[in-house]
Amino acid sequence: MKTLKDFDFQGKRVLLRTDFNVPLSKQGDILDDFRIKAAIPSIEYLAKNQAKIIIISHLGRPEKREEKFSLRPIANRLGELLNKKVRFFSDCIGDKVEKEIEKMESGDIVVLENLRFYKGEKENNEKFAKDLAKLTGDIYPAPFVSKVPSAPKLRKLADKRCGVYINDAFAVCHRSHASITGLPKFLPSGIGFSVEKEIETLKQLMFKPKKPLIAIIGGAKVKTKVKLINKLSETTDYVLIGGLIPKEIEWQNVKFKYPEKIILPVDWVDSGDIGEKTIKIFIEKIKKAKTIFWNGPLGKTEEKRFSKATREIAKAVVKGKAFSVVGGGETIEFLTRVGLIKKFSFVSTGGGAMLDYLVDEKLVGIEAICSGK
Repeated sequence: MKTLKDFDFQGKRVLLRTDFNVPLSKQGDILDDFRIKAAIPSIEYLAKNQAKIIIISHLGRPEKREEKFSLRPIANRLGELLNKKVRFFSDCIGDKVEKEIEKMESGDIVVLENLRFYKGEKENNEKFAKDLAKLTGDIYPAPFVSKVPSAPKLRKLADKRCGVYINDAFAVCHRSHASITGLPKFLPSGIGFSVEKEIETLKQLMFKPKKPLIAIIGGAKVKTKVKLINKLSETTDYVLIGGLIPKEIEWQNVKFKYPEKIILPVDWVDSGDIGEKTIKIFIEKIKKAKTIFWNGPLGKTEEKRFSKATREIAKAVVKGKAFSVVGGGETIEFLTRVGLIKKFSFVSTGGGAMLDYLVDEKLVGIEAICSGK
């Protein structure tokens, strides 16, 4: 699988798929620009190497074109972070966009409008993917090129002529959308620095962790996390479980593959948070850990009186010397709110994608790039 450093970007147009799905206030202000910042290393590398950077992303789950889901404020914030002019186009495809992109010079950056304003994105429509790819100039059908006898020569010629597609949106790599699995069919493709770092870190967590390895799993919906807990249990020393999951385990009579590694709460605070005795048990395990993975709050952190356990466990994690990996929207939101997020060794930009990768060791977005080459 190719990365940014495997391409010559000089003068080429690059479709950079980012994940700018950031939380916004009712007034449209950006509440957390963590995901925007995650894409900056890739953007700066492309600009330094004289690429013409065309950024595509999504925001929210719009059913139609709505101003509150526009990427315009995201483009403005990106320009502030880069201290550089970033243009915004109010469409993704079409003659007007194509004509404006024709005017781009090396190092220029544009952000296109929300991909999900177009039905073809979520439907993984091939025509929509092709229309996006055409923004970079000439394209080629990768599956066809890979089957003909002279494929290597054709691909070399195509790679010189074509633009490039770079996926730096780890959080949506589990989605079979046009901008994720469709584009690699038509353009030379690779991954950005953010996705590369995510995969490297999760592989280290799965295959080469320093022991003891502790997993902390909270939140809700035990059905979605049984596979994760069983998978983690293959390599972890212990899995500490909080949130609503312990109650769901009891109600649904859930059985785990390695029950001896599962540590459940022994006390509660009004069913909304794990209690003091459980916090002490968890902290004792955390103190001995050399690697820690965390996904999901341990209580109803939206209520202050039920946020103590998550806060105390977080303090114990960052106080120790373990390599700590955290992911999941609610967990990251809480840790940011209490000012501890920057003290974790690695913060994943993905929630569902991270969990899918840990369980299955693959993602459709990554597979598409590997098969498209």
